[in-house]
Amino acid sequence: MKKLCAISLLLVCLLCGCTESVPAEREIFAMDTLMTLRVWGDDTLVSDAVSEINRLDALLSVTNENSEIFALNRDGEAELSADTYDLLVKAIAVSRRTDGAFDPTVYPLVVAWGFTKDEQHVPTQEALDAARSLVGYERLLNRLDVTCVSFDGRIDLGGIAKGYTAQRIVDFLRSKGVETAFLSLGGNVQTLGSKPDGEAWVVGIADPDRPSQAIGCLRFSGSLALVTSGGYQRYFDENGVRYHHILDPKTGYPADSGLASVTVLAHDGALADGLSTALFVMGMEKATALWRESDDFEAVFLTEDGGIFVTEGAASLLRDCEFTVIER
Repeated sequence: MKKLCAISLLLVCLLCGCTESVPAEREIFAMDTLMTLRVWGDDTLVSDAVSEINRLDALLSVTNENSEIFALNRDGEAELSADTYDLLVKAIAVSRRTDGAFDPTVYPLVVAWGFTKDEQHVPTQEALDAARSLVGYERLLNRLDVTCVSFDGRIDLGGIAKGYTAQRIVDFLRSKGVETAFLSLGGNVQTLGSKPDGEAWVVGIADPDRPSQAIGCLRFSGSLALVTSGGYQRYFDENGVRYHHILDPKTGYPADSGLASVTVLAHDGALADGLSTALFVMGMEKATALWRESDDFEAVFLTEDGGIFVTEGAASLLRDCEFTVIER
């Protein structure tokens, strides 16, 4: 029996009411997910933010026949806009930093598993080998010119695009004088400033076994990006075995890292997005080693056996659950 389950909300957002002002709010569907924008300020800026999201979606979509990424995958070469090129460079930087645990060239494997359509299935070894022969971010390193990219594989920036988009929206709103905003882009949460009433932002981390409920809440003030990647988000069952959508580029199979989810906290949305996938693929040992040599992110790890492990910088923010602190 085959069953597909897709859960778009990875982080449960729990917002206390604001007594000093009411934000302008908009819900849209873009980048294949439901997005919510709350902006304390000029109402017209919400419409401008929505337009920017739709513009980036049109550039970056792997399935939109008019997108730059679709053209690159179809023709093997494309002139890219500054936005698409910038995101591709950021994606490669995360790939290099994580030794390929995050890889924008993984799209052939995504297709082989049928995750691009409602045709999920376990591919044959022959199909996996053929797909893996096209995967490897290193193959992109000498294919980038100032604006033109030539590549004989296929690229998918979906693992980092929402984080990049959230960061762009926050930067845009800040440039317009907005001091407070809350964005939820399909589980990618990003805040701008502190709430007008002085209360903390409260964001719950979904329980992988019961995704509509939270295992605990992160309470914080100020600007921050929080992104969760988990095997419970999207999966299918075949012959009694569950297969999730987060693929390990090196094996071609769904990552088998012992983790149920990873939540990354960072000040850059694209970095948080890319690292959440990479750390999930890497597993606890390699992920915590990367954290110890870094100073630009914190993380919450939920293991398949029910453990909760939190890096030092995130430990002071997590409430309502018992956890183990990861020390440097």
